[in-house]
Amino acid sequence: MADKGTSRELSDAPAPDDDRKPDSPREVTKRSWMYVLRKSFREFIDDQCPDRAASLTYYGVLALFPSLLALTSLLALVGQGQRAIDALFGIVEQVAPGQALDVIREPLEDFSASPAAGLGFVTGLLLAIWSASGYVGAFSRAMNQVYEIDEGRPFWKLRPMQLIVTVITLLLIVVIAVILVISGPVTNAIGDAIGAGEAVKIVWEIAKWPLLALAVILAIAILYYATPNAKQPKFRWISIGALVAIVALVIVSAGFALYVANFANYDRTYGSFGGVIVFLLWLWLANSALLFGAEFDAELERGRQLQAGIEAEEDIQLPPRDTRKSDKAAKKEHEDIEMGRRIRLEHADDADDADRADVDTATGDGRSAQERSRR
Repeated sequence: MADKGTSRELSDAPAPDDDRKPDSPREVTKRSWMYVLRKSFREFIDDQCPDRAASLTYYGVLALFPSLLALTSLLALVGQGQRAIDALFGIVEQVAPGQALDVIREPLEDFSASPAAGLGFVTGLLLAIWSASGYVGAFSRAMNQVYEIDEGRPFWKLRPMQLIVTVITLLLIVVIAVILVISGPVTNAIGDAIGAGEAVKIVWEIAKWPLLALAVILAIAILYYATPNAKQPKFRWISIGALVAIVALVIVSAGFALYVANFANYDRTYGSFGGVIVFLLWLWLANSALLFGAEFDAELERGRQLQAGIEAEEDIQLPPRDTRKSDKAAKKEHEDIEMGRRIRLEHADDADDADRADVDTATGDGRSAQERSRR
């Protein structure tokens, strides 16, 4: 793994959309694609992405329940709370183990039936934004590791970005929920109004799945684009990694569901905590898939640069968005080093003086002894 490049060292890197780079995926050679795929797997391990995924799982758990609380409350306000839960879990059940979903299904069903939906929406929304921004912050640190760059954005610039990304992501989740839940009554009303009720419903049932996939890809691509301190190329290159992440998520989720259903027995081992363990493991796998997609994006950019003749075999050459924080940290680190050096030299001088004093004392004692022996 290459050492992490400092933001200052990468300031002179070529522009993200340098004219020398391939302008579309079709222009990337087969050899480059093979290099990108192999390098992605290797960097996934070297960048400690499994450990980063564990950190994201922690922040994800903190953000999950407030987010679902806000979403369920919003739909409960329009009388669609239970319908929302059934639709969302119906989709997720296709990829996640059933035990993982049982952990969160019952609390949400109980809340959707309570009369406190309005208060729950406000409370859940505020908690969701704050908690989910912690996840975005952890994702930002992981992305900086992926792109081998220091965080150079100051707090007053970084934190608002994280909150904006959080709000956009939550809005996309709401869009996904609306597509799943509200679409039935709306399409029926539109179809009845134009006299083609059944035809509109059939068309929508076919069209909504690509729209859902597009919304999910967009949410992941926004995370990939906005969170690292490295300036990013055109958005279409980022969406490739998002698509890879979704495919990886489906594969690992299907494999994990097969393992849980046929080989593992978490209920026997952990008792009532079995569902919690399965849920956390699946969430860790999901975050690992997201980070693998990010690694694929980063290595695809490296492949584009190498194909353009840019020296990126050691470090990905992308300019930083900002260097002020990393410059200040480097200055403080230099001051600490200088202070430590002064302490070392001062103590070394004291030790030398003490050694010379000991030598002088020993020499004086020796001379006195010689004089006494002569007498």
